Amino acid sequence: MQIWVGLGNPGAQYALNRHNVGFMVLDTIAEMHGFGAVKKAFQGWTQEGRIGAQKILLLKPATFMNESGRSVGEAMRFYKLGEGDVTVFHDELDLDPFRVKVKTGGGTAGHNGLRSTEAHIGNAFRRVRLGIGHPGHKDKVSPYVLGNYAKAEMDPLADMLGAVAAESPWLASGDDGRFMSDVAVRLAG
Repeated sequence: MQIWVGLGNPGAQYALNRHNVGFMVLDTIAEMHGFGAVKKAFQGWTQEGRIGAQKILLLKPATFMNESGRSVGEAMRFYKLGEGDVTVFHDELDLDPFRVKVKTGGGTAGHNGLRSTEAHIGNAFRRVRLGIGHPGHKDKVSPYVLGNYAKAEMDPLADMLGAVAAESPWLASGDDGRFMSDVAVRLAG
């Protein structure tokens, strides 16, 4: 079993924030792959399903971004899983908008959701970095990530979410390189 975590903030006012792209991608995966009903568990919302031969628990922490790790740690302990069984989908300032990269381990680059997750489960989890671009100056970061996607960004956002969900069987099977390659091909088309 794998736990796929989408980072975001609960509440309708945050739904279209760049910081909530992790929640958005999990919703798209659940819809595309026919996951079960949403349940409240592990201080968040979960959905269970399969992608290929892999059983996947989708988890959206309801703890607010800065405490995401509490929810992730609780789910990981419940299923007796290790860090390597956890994949976190999150917004990434250091990637161009709508670029997608995967890595395991590494720093948190000031991302409070990653920092909290690392504090609760360690560092060796897989991260799916969903590019949002940088606003240009560090003073603008907070309003930028907590701002909504612009109207002109909705089509590229939908394309990226769809590409990640469509190619997620490669993630489930552990072929991160093929996942990144096929997502890039879809987004270039």
